[in-house]
Amino acid sequence: MNNFKFRKRVAVVLGSTLFFINACSTYPFETQNAQNAFYSGDYDKAAQLLEKNAKEDSKDQLLYLYDRGMALHLAGKYRESEKMLLAADKMGEIKDYTSISAEIASVLINENIKQYKGEDFEKVITNAFLAIDYVLDGQFEDALVECRRVNEKLYKYKFEAKRNYEQNPFARYLAALIWEASGNLTDAYIDYKKAEELTPDFAYLKSDLIRLAKRLDRPEDLKKWKKQFGEEVAVPTPKEEAKTGEIILIYQQGRSAVKKPHPENHRFPKFYARSSLTQTARIEVGDEKKSEDSQKIYSVSDVAIKTLDDAYAVLVAKAAANVASRMIISDQVRQKNELLGLATWIGLAATDQADVRHWSTLPETLQFARVRVAPGVHDVKIVGLTSAGQTSGEEKSFQINVAAGKKVFLNWRSLQ
Repeated sequence: MNNFKFRKRVAVVLGSTLFFINACSTYPFETQNAQNAFYSGDYDKAAQLLEKNAKEDSKDQLLYLYDRGMALHLAGKYRESEKMLLAADKMGEIKDYTSISAEIASVLINENIKQYKGEDFEKVITNAFLAIDYVLDGQFEDALVECRRVNEKLYKYKFEAKRNYEQNPFARYLAALIWEASGNLTDAYIDYKKAEELTPDFAYLKSDLIRLAKRLDRPEDLKKWKKQFGEEVAVPTPKEEAKTGEIILIYQQGRSAVKKPHPENHRFPKFYARSSLTQTARIEVGDEKKSEDSQKIYSVSDVAIKTLDDAYAVLVAKAAANVASRMIISDQVRQKNELLGLATWIGLAATDQADVRHWSTLPETLQFARVRVAPGVHDVKIVGLTSAGQTSGEEKSFQINVAAGKKVFLNWRSLQ
């Protein structure tokens, strides 16, 4: 090969490198307007801005599906949200999603040029939000399927992939509520017990377990729960439950952790928690002068941070392999031309940056609030509260028709 042709090929390599550098972080820039619309509460506009790219094959398509699905979900367009999240779920499940050429290129260049597959916790939380969509859409059986899929995925991750993941208490508790709303108290009791194993401090479980142990005539269990929780836990009688209805608020609080370069090494990503003004939600039923504050059951941010921190060693090992590959390539070029060899090394090293793509519209935590009311139409207000219990300025009003012996599910997201 003559010197001109050799220089031309190296120039192509460096040109491709610069292209990948520019392409690495396109998603945050391309979706800036959609993100601004989303976090100003204009979910319809956010969904519209994300629509075109959610339908097109690209390395970031999964992210567009995630964020558009969330925007539609919060806009109350549950059927459309379900389509987006089901497509995302299917895409995240494909094992060989990245082409061989992209895999090879990523060793030489960067993770950012690969198809985004989703973090493990994102693949799991997809099914949780599908379950919420189905519940709000009145499709209880489909919601139960998605609740089961959440913990089936976590089971496989833990026992097949050997990852230190626990089951999801939010999915367990939501499943229990759905079973109970469907009249299946036995399965509801089973899921309440499993939720208690995962999050024993969740306050509502005390009443749930004592109440259903009574209803199902399980004296030994009732004795156990009263000893564990105390005799003073108040529960409605079967007669009271039959004469009243219940409003259940699914509260999505704040903004989940954001992914940025690791402070110890820019090659690796790390999740950082984001602070929120609104920490809890109060459901107020004005005509009955009743109110109830939400209780946190699951932290999306904590799981995101732990998931990536646990994967740190694997990322370091892969980065070491990447460096070795780049050194070999640049050394081969250097043997032909010292200057071009140096240029190749600089070009390849310049792309060695963390892949900070992630599902950016997830909430920080998931919470529940429950209030029992008389049957009829009620004016309900959801008020955001700070950590000090003061109003944060975020609120939303609903008019709810509650039937005797039934549960009505509400959904609300705070953004501040």
